Amino acid sequence: MNNKIDCFIPNVSDWQNASTIDKLQKTGIVNRVVLLETSHLFSSDTMRKMAEQSQAEYTLFYKKNTNLDLGMFALERMMHIATDTYAGMVYADHYQVIGENQSAAPVIDYQEGSLRDDFDFGSLLLFRTDALKLAAASMVDDYQFAGFYDLRLKLSQHYTIVHINEYLYSEVEDDKRKSGEKLFDYVDPKNRALQIEMEQACTSHLKDVGAYLSPVFAPISFDQEAFEYEASVIIPVRNRVRTIGDAIRSALSQETPFKYNVIVVDNHSTDGTTEAIGILKSDPRVVHLIPERNDLGIGGCWNLGAHHAKCGKFVVQLDSDDVYKDEHTLAKMVEAFYAQNCAMVIGTYQMADFKKRPIAPGIIDHKEWTPENGRNNALRINGLGAPRAFYTPLLRRLNLPNTSYGEDYALSLNFSRHYQIGRVYDVVYLCRRWEGNSDASLSIEKTNINNLYKDRIRTWELQARKRMSK
Repeated sequence: MNNKIDCFIPNVSDWQNASTIDKLQKTGIVNRVVLLETSHLFSSDTMRKMAEQSQAEYTLFYKKNTNLDLGMFALERMMHIATDTYAGMVYADHYQVIGENQSAAPVIDYQEGSLRDDFDFGSLLLFRTDALKLAAASMVDDYQFAGFYDLRLKLSQHYTIVHINEYLYSEVEDDKRKSGEKLFDYVDPKNRALQIEMEQACTSHLKDVGAYLSPVFAPISFDQEAFEYEASVIIPVRNRVRTIGDAIRSALSQETPFKYNVIVVDNHSTDGTTEAIGILKSDPRVVHLIPERNDLGIGGCWNLGAHHAKCGKFVVQLDSDDVYKDEHTLAKMVEAFYAQNCAMVIGTYQMADFKKRPIAPGIIDHKEWTPENGRNNALRINGLGAPRAFYTPLLRRLNLPNTSYGEDYALSLNFSRHYQIGRVYDVVYLCRRWEGNSDASLSIEKTNINNLYKDRIRTWELQARKRMSK
């Protein structure tokens, strides 16, 4: 093989193909360009054919159906880094073009816990061909959608995947939705077939690296401690004067055969939220806490509520933006603990607007969760559902990270490592989307910070599970 690149690009249209091919050939280091059928671009068959047909030392895979605009000496730079680091694959920061506007689109470092099937590499990937061939040869399953995901997981088992923190190309962005609109793609029912394949590929990878957990769970005894209340609804809040009243009234409207209370952790609000809570404090079930500390995130507020003397045997989530579906939510969540002998319960929610009217993508039931494989598949996805409820003695032992993003996901993974997680598939929660949501429209920098942290959570969890299996 010579020190050139074989390029594989989507077969889109004659004029678009010609434009991209011309730019690649003008670099002077491209051996040949091969067109790939877009209908099976990420299939196992396409990945194997790409590996088989590549004859150069390096293989370039362009994943996007829009024009590619390379930066000066971009391919040379990618080859140089791949050679110096002996990486199996390299990817880079880039520019994003929407209409006449060009903006920076940085991506994040790949790590062991970067198991999300939607991890953003950008659209331009350079493989060392020997690494590509080895990874493709180890692919034993035939996927229509998860071929590339399977390939890069297999590759990561033997080689490093390197992020080049340099802007090496520009791509035309064809998905112009806000971050909050993209957030629920992985649970959209129309993507179910894709998600099944992704789960299979991830589970296979976890078995390969020794992080797979079989469906054997620690038993739960619900009489470890005496509690005055059977359940507590915990609502952490800061500056949600428009929504906190709805949330508290929703919690107080619950009809239960047991005693419960509502613990509102008011994290030094300055917009009238504190006063709005005060109006509802005449109900003796409302416990209004204002932390003495000023360094608490959402997770820290949860810990404060869970360790309070009046906290119940089970704690049930309610975000300050949201409301329970009806007066039966709390009873259903608590009942599931006993019926399913689990340490944690996750419900089903309906996406709704500010006025509680259903909006797309509708009901989020996370039915990809199974008792047999849910805790393994949890490492692939970015969330597990809502509302979340926990057995308080275990919650007090594990605690949430003191962050305001990913804290519930980290705790859920920790719970699932040892205990069965129960599910309620009735809609019991309304997740309201409005302009005040913290994740409604995040900058790319904030999105990257969030994703990097969740990948790190998965990395720590993977390392813990590997130790368990030894």
